[in-house]
Amino acid sequence: MSGDPEVIELLNEQLTAELTAINQYFLHAKLQDHKGWTKLARYTRAESFDEMRHAESLTDRILMLDGLPNYQRLFHVSVGQTVTEMFRADRQIEVEAIDRLRRGVEIMRAKGDITSANVFEAILADEELHIDYLETQLDLIEKLGESLYLSTVIEQVQPDTEG
Repeated sequence: MSGDPEVIELLNEQLTAELTAINQYFLHAKLQDHKGWTKLARYTRAESFDEMRHAESLTDRILMLDGLPNYQRLFHVSVGQTVTEMFRADRQIEVEAIDRLRRGVEIMRAKGDITSANVFEAILADEELHIDYLETQLDLIEKLGESLYLSTVIEQVQPDTEG
């Protein structure tokens, strides 16, 4: 099924954003785990995998439209050194994604490609949940301070005593 070139480019643009988010979130998860913020690391890692599922949906749709998914392009990966910097960098990715997805839905619907618009809307719903989470965490950090906030995301690992 041959797709509209503009729609395919919009799908590829969002694919680029998802691939960038996968890398950024995964690196943040590894940094968080390294710092001992294990609960936070698990959540961030799961977000990275959610972005991977988005990339898969976009890839499938691009292929369905006889397009070529572009896996060679990435946007800038912003790596935070503190938990606040990480959340702000991740929030920025989500803000940009939401704007891109909303714009894409309008264009796709105007061109009569309802299925592609539905793919974007499903991703948009996930991104809105993620930005809500990030904004909540940033609000908590502002109210509690970074040190107290971090005390809530540390999980002590018990040594294996049976070994």
